[in-house]
Amino acid sequence: MATVLKPLPPQPVARLRLAPRSPFPRPIDGAWWPRSRDLLVELPLLIGALPAAWGQIAGITVNSAMWFSGPGRMLVEGHVVRLHRTEGSHGRHTICLISPGHGRWDLLVVPPEVDAGDAEPLMAAAAAATAR
Repeated sequence: MATVLKPLPPQPVARLRLAPRSPFPRPIDGAWWPRSRDLLVELPLLIGALPAAWGQIAGITVNSAMWFSGPGRMLVEGHVVRLHRTEGSHGRHTICLISPGHGRWDLLVVPPEVDAGDAEPLMAAAAAATAR
C-alpha cells in the first residue's frame, strides 16, 4: 500500500505595501496589515517579505498597546532581532525597522481586525505617502 503525502498548507504571505524607492526620507515608508497581534508569528512573515536592499533587520520598535507581550529579542531567519517597546499613543499604529548600515523604515500598521474594505485604502495611501 502506497503512502499518500498531503501537501503542507501554504504559509501566509505578509500583507505589505511599500512606497517606491526615493532618495528623500518619508514620514511613512509603507503599510503592513498583520493577521494577529502576536509578534512571534507576524514578524518573521514581515521580515521575510522585505526587500533585500533593506539589509538585515536588527531592531524593531513597536507600541506596547498594539501587541501581545513577548520577548525582548527573537531569532528570525537565522539572526537575532531586538524588540523595543514604547508606551502611550504616539506611534501606536507604526512599526520602526532598523537595519545597521542600511537605514530606518517606518510602516503604518493596520490593525488585524480591520476589514479588507477599510485596510486596502489605508495601505495604498501609506505606500503613496509623499516625501517630507
